[in-house]
Amino acid sequence: MQAIGIDIGGTKIAGGVVTEFGEIVDEERVATPAGDAGAIVDAVVDMITSLQSRHSDVVAAGVAAPGFIDAAQSTVYYTPNIAWRNEPLRARLSERLDLHITIDNDANAAGWAEFRFGAGRLASDMTMLTIGTGVGGAIVAQDRLLRGGFGTGGELGHMRIVPDGLPCGCGARGCIEQYGSGRALLRIAGEVADEGGAGRALADLRAETGQLSGHDVSLLLQSGDPGAVEALRRLGTWLGQAAASLSAILDPQVFVFGGGVAQSGELLLAPVRAAYLEHLPARGYHPEPEFVIAELVNDAGVVGAADLARLHASDR
Repeated sequence: MQAIGIDIGGTKIAGGVVTEFGEIVDEERVATPAGDAGAIVDAVVDMITSLQSRHSDVVAAGVAAPGFIDAAQSTVYYTPNIAWRNEPLRARLSERLDLHITIDNDANAAGWAEFRFGAGRLASDMTMLTIGTGVGGAIVAQDRLLRGGFGTGGELGHMRIVPDGLPCGCGARGCIEQYGSGRALLRIAGEVADEGGAGRALADLRAETGQLSGHDVSLLLQSGDPGAVEALRRLGTWLGQAAASLSAILDPQVFVFGGGVAQSGELLLAPVRAAYLEHLPARGYHPEPEFVIAELVNDAGVVGAADLARLHASDR
């Protein structure tokens, strides 16, 4: 039983035909017409139609979109970078496609893919944090994806960790997204550069280019630059504190870290573990989870969306 997964991103829409074992056997990509919500629907319809035409055994299609999705996996309540507000996306797609359609949050789809086929596949309870421009989240509890009563659960990036902290795009202050994201890493790297000493290479590069980029910091991390490593340590410390609080509520067996920043691997995980243990309630009596890096990387959204759609169609 194969299913189609579509992952709507800020710059591209990726789609693929996925087997029940999580293998992508056919795929397509197009640029996201971000300024035109109707054109995005057209692009998704065209991609599903194209993929379906080449695979007669496709049973369903799942669409992963950023933002809040309702519990029925049908309506997009809100998407930050697309003009969707209470958008009946599943109905619009179903009108034009002869296929069972489901809609899910993109972080949920990626987390489900890691749970089923990636770094969390040996656990029953997994929490995933996706460290990109912002911080995404996905929670699996007792082998089930936790969506919450209204479908908008798992927004871990907007858990507040600093009272009256930095303002966040969600309207609150002190969210982990402002301290543990790729954007936060650039801000912290700038702070390390201002301090001199270990941050000298960061300061020199900033003076040369005008401002630090994610690529700049990544290259310095790969070379072991002490300033870049210190910036990542500070970011990992915030993430470890957040993970300790999440453990008190969710008690996962494994924390999976995805996104571009997570490609730093152990350089990120080491300070995460240290801060986690320092802030863990009842340390010494609370079982300690694993901390691992996501395995599916850029394919996770497509694979997760397809698998969730296939399972939803099977349940029906």
